[in-house]
Amino acid sequence: SEVQPVDEIGFEMFKLTNAGYCCSQIMIKMVLDAEDKENEDLLRVMSTFCLGAGSEQKTCGVLSGGIAIFGLYAGKGRDTEYSKPGFSEMVDEFTEWFLAEHGSVECKEIIGACSITDYRTNQSYRLKCGDILQKSYRKVLEILQEHDFEFGSRE
Repeated sequence: SEVQPVDEIGFEMFKLTNAGYCCSQIMIKMVLDAEDKENEDLLRVMSTFCLGAGSEQKTCGVLSGGIAIFGLYAGKGRDTEYSKPGFSEMVDEFTEWFLAEHGSVECKEIIGACSITDYRTNQSYRLKCGDILQKSYRKVLEILQEHDFEFGSRE
Protein backbone atom coordinates (compact mmCIF):
# COMPACT_ATOMS: atom_id res chain seq x y z
CA SER A 1 0.00 0.00 0.00
CA GLU A 2 1.27 3.45 -0.86
CA VAL A 3 1.68 6.24 1.69
CA GLN A 4 -0.78 9.06 1.05
CA PRO A 5 0.35 12.64 0.38
CA VAL A 6 0.14 15.05 3.34
CA ASP A 7 -3.10 16.71 2.23
CA GLU A 8 -4.85 13.34 1.79
CA ILE A 9 -3.69 12.25 5.24
CA GLY A 10 -5.05 15.47 6.71
CA PHE A 11 -8.37 15.06 4.91
CA GLU A 12 -8.74 11.45 6.07
CA MET A 13 -7.93 12.46 9.65
CA PHE A 14 -10.45 15.31 9.43
CA LYS A 15 -13.16 12.87 8.30
CA LEU A 16 -12.32 10.47 11.14
CA THR A 17 -12.43 13.32 13.68
CA ASN A 18 -15.84 14.34 12.38
CA ALA A 19 -16.96 10.71 12.67
CA GLY A 20 -16.16 10.96 16.40
CA TYR A 21 -12.88 9.08 16.61
CA CYS A 22 -10.23 10.42 18.99
CA CYS A 23 -6.49 10.82 18.36
CA SER A 24 -5.36 7.35 19.48
CA GLN A 25 -8.14 5.71 17.45
CA ILE A 26 -7.34 7.79 14.37
CA MET A 27 -3.71 6.66 14.37
CA ILE A 28 -4.81 3.00 14.28
CA LYS A 29 -7.82 3.52 11.99
CA MET A 30 -5.58 5.17 9.38
CA VAL A 31 -3.48 1.99 9.23
CA LEU A 32 -6.51 -0.32 9.18
CA ASP A 33 -8.12 1.76 6.41
CA ALA A 34 -4.90 1.75 4.36
CA GLU A 35 -4.86 -2.05 4.66
CA ASP A 36 -8.60 -2.27 3.91
CA LYS A 37 -9.18 -4.00 7.27
CA GLU A 38 -11.60 -3.53 10.14
CA ASN A 39 -11.02 -4.23 13.81
CA GLU A 40 -13.73 -2.78 16.05
CA ASP A 41 -12.24 -4.40 19.17
CA LEU A 42 -8.88 -2.72 18.60
CA LEU A 43 -10.57 0.65 18.01
CA ARG A 44 -12.54 0.23 21.25
CA VAL A 45 -9.32 -0.55 23.13
CA MET A 46 -7.64 2.53 21.60
CA SER A 47 -10.52 4.71 22.87
CA THR A 48 -9.05 4.28 26.37
CA PHE A 49 -6.14 6.52 25.34
CA CYS A 50 -8.31 9.45 24.18
CA LEU A 51 -7.16 12.78 25.64
CA GLY A 52 -4.24 11.06 27.33
CA ALA A 53 -4.15 7.76 29.16
CA GLY A 54 -6.44 7.60 32.16
CA SER A 55 -8.51 10.51 33.36
CA GLU A 56 -5.61 12.84 34.10
CA GLN A 57 -4.60 13.70 30.51
CA LYS A 58 -1.34 11.80 30.90
CA THR A 59 0.45 10.14 27.95
CA CYS A 60 -0.76 11.73 24.70
CA GLY A 61 -3.10 9.51 22.69
CA VAL A 62 -1.18 10.31 19.51
CA LEU A 63 1.97 8.90 21.10
CA SER A 64 0.07 5.84 22.35
CA GLY A 65 -1.47 5.36 18.91
CA GLY A 66 1.91 5.61 17.19
CA ILE A 67 3.45 3.09 19.54
CA ALA A 68 0.47 0.80 18.95
CA ILE A 69 1.16 0.93 15.19
CA PHE A 70 4.66 -0.43 15.88
CA GLY A 71 2.98 -3.15 17.91
CA LEU A 72 0.76 -4.04 14.94
CA TYR A 73 3.82 -4.45 12.75
CA ALA A 74 6.41 -5.86 15.12
CA GLY A 75 4.85 -6.83 18.45
CA LYS A 76 4.27 -10.30 19.88
CA GLY A 77 0.84 -11.62 18.90
CA ARG A 78 0.83 -15.30 19.76
CA ASP A 79 2.42 -17.84 22.10
CA THR A 80 4.92 -19.03 19.54
CA GLU A 81 6.33 -15.67 18.48
CA TYR A 82 8.47 -12.89 19.85
CA SER A 83 8.58 -9.21 19.00
CA LYS A 84 10.31 -8.65 15.67
CA PRO A 85 13.77 -7.10 15.54
CA GLY A 86 13.58 -3.33 15.72
CA PHE A 87 10.36 -3.16 17.76
CA SER A 88 11.89 -1.57 20.87
CA GLU A 89 14.10 0.69 18.79
CA MET A 90 11.12 1.99 16.80
CA VAL A 91 9.18 2.71 20.00
CA ASP A 92 12.19 4.49 21.53
CA GLU A 93 12.93 6.49 18.37
CA PHE A 94 9.33 7.67 18.03
CA THR A 95 9.03 8.54 21.73
CA GLU A 96 12.27 10.54 21.65
CA TRP A 97 11.18 12.34 18.48
CA PHE A 98 7.74 13.06 19.97
CA LEU A 99 9.25 14.51 23.15
CA ALA A 100 11.69 16.67 21.19
CA GLU A 101 8.95 17.83 18.78
CA HIS A 102 6.31 18.68 21.40
CA GLY A 103 8.32 19.30 24.58
CA SER A 104 6.36 16.70 26.53
CA VAL A 105 4.63 13.36 26.13
CA GLU A 106 1.68 14.41 28.31
CA CYS A 107 -1.56 15.55 26.71
CA LYS A 108 -2.21 18.16 29.41
CA GLU A 109 1.20 19.78 28.86
CA ILE A 110 0.96 19.70 25.06
CA ILE A 111 -2.57 21.04 24.53
CA GLY A 112 -3.47 22.31 28.02
CA ALA A 113 -6.13 20.93 30.31
CA CYS A 114 -9.41 20.27 28.57
CA SER A 115 -12.46 18.08 28.90
CA ILE A 116 -13.88 15.85 26.15
CA THR A 117 -16.60 18.51 25.68
CA ASP A 118 -13.97 21.22 25.27
CA TYR A 119 -12.10 19.05 22.80
CA ARG A 120 -15.18 18.39 20.67
CA THR A 121 -16.40 21.99 20.65
CA ASN A 122 -13.22 24.08 20.68
CA GLN A 123 -11.61 24.28 17.25
CA SER A 124 -8.22 25.36 18.64
CA TYR A 125 -7.77 22.00 20.38
CA ARG A 126 -8.83 20.10 17.28
CA LEU A 127 -6.45 22.07 15.05
CA LYS A 128 -3.51 21.62 17.40
CA CYS A 129 -4.21 17.91 17.79
CA GLY A 130 -4.73 17.58 14.04
CA ASP A 131 -1.30 19.01 13.38
CA ILE A 132 0.26 16.67 15.96
CA LEU A 133 -1.62 13.72 14.42
CA GLN A 134 -0.41 14.41 10.89
CA LYS A 135 3.23 14.98 11.81
CA SER A 136 3.29 11.96 14.10
CA TYR A 137 1.58 9.61 11.65
CA ARG A 138 4.07 10.51 8.94
CA LYS A 139 6.95 10.03 11.41
CA VAL A 140 5.64 6.57 12.35
CA LEU A 141 5.51 5.59 8.66
CA GLU A 142 9.04 6.95 8.15
CA ILE A 143 10.36 4.94 11.12
CA LEU A 144 8.64 1.76 9.88
CA GLN A 145 10.30 2.21 6.49
CA GLU A 146 13.71 2.88 8.06
CA HIS A 147 13.38 -0.44 9.91
CA ASP A 148 12.47 -2.32 6.70
CA PHE A 149 8.76 -2.75 7.35
CA GLU A 150 6.56 -2.32 4.31
CA PHE A 151 3.59 -0.10 5.12
CA GLY A 152 0.32 -1.89 4.44
CA SER A 153 1.89 -5.36 4.57
CA ARG A 154 1.88 -7.04 7.97
CA GLU A 155 1.59 -10.71 7.02
